[in-house]
Amino acid sequence: MEYVIRDARKEDMAQVLALVQELAHFEKEPDAVVISKEDLERDGFGEQKQFHCFVAEVGEEIVGIALVYPRYSTWKGPAIHLEDLIVAERMRGSGLGTALLDKVITYGHDLGVRRIQWEVLDWNDPAIEFYEKKGAKVLRDWDVVQMDEQGIKNYMESLN
Repeated sequence: MEYVIRDARKEDMAQVLALVQELAHFEKEPDAVVISKEDLERDGFGEQKQFHCFVAEVGEEIVGIALVYPRYSTWKGPAIHLEDLIVAERMRGSGLGTALLDKVITYGHDLGVRRIQWEVLDWNDPAIEFYEKKGAKVLRDWDVVQMDEQGIKNYMESLN
């Protein structure tokens, strides 16, 4: 199989969004995706770029993505966060996940970051095994903390 790993372009965002929605179904949260193609276009390619995206392309079809953004660790300094590494279900096991991860690690190395961080669901054993084989540490003693849009709104109302 011939493929290309490249920087995403604005016109790729419809296919990127389709892969994000496929991941949401896989993660048993099909209704959780609220962003639009236009959001991705604005946030990834506007004046204040919020993320960098790599795509895996076979022919004219995008069959994988890796989306990262900058972070800063008070312990380590510059870092990047890998928000999602997605390979279309029918393409899993083809080497595209490794190729995308290679691109992310190279990108982080070239930026001079001291850490690349991401989350994986505790029930996603194939992904956990994949990351551990690549040398990543899965920190099982940390819990992810999030505040969603409604939580932010409620918090702000409590400040008044």
